Amino acid sequence: MTDSHDTHKKSQEETGESDAEPTPSPMEVLRQARAQLAELTGMTAESVSSFEQTEDGWSLEIEVLELVRVPDTMSLLASYQVELDRQGMLTGYRRVRRYERGRSDARGQGGR
Repeated sequence: MTDSHDTHKKSQEETGESDAEPTPSPMEVLRQARAQLAELTGMTAESVSSFEQTEDGWSLEIEVLELVRVPDTMSLLASYQVELDRQGMLTGYRRVRRYERGRSDARGQGGR
C-alpha cells in the first residue's frame, strides 16, 4: 500500500514537475518588474515598452517618470533595461536613454 506522499512524488516524476517554485505568468513578471524597479529607484514606472523571456529569465524595457515638469510634455522620462530571473526577481537594471515626454523618438521604432 502506498501513501499519498509517494503517489504525489510519482505523479511529479511522471509530469516533470518539481517542488521548486512555479514559474510566474508573464503578467505576474510584468507587475513584479514594475514594482521592484519603482521600489529601488523611487520613481514611477509608467509603462513597459518591451518584454521577452530569455534563457536566464526575463528582459524588459520599462519607461519611468524621472522628473515632473510643467507643462507635462516637458517632463523627463527614461527607459530602463531590467533583467529578472526565472522566478521574476530583479537581478539588474540600467538606464538606456532619457527623453522629454513631448519629443518623438529619433532613433526609430522600438526604442532600440
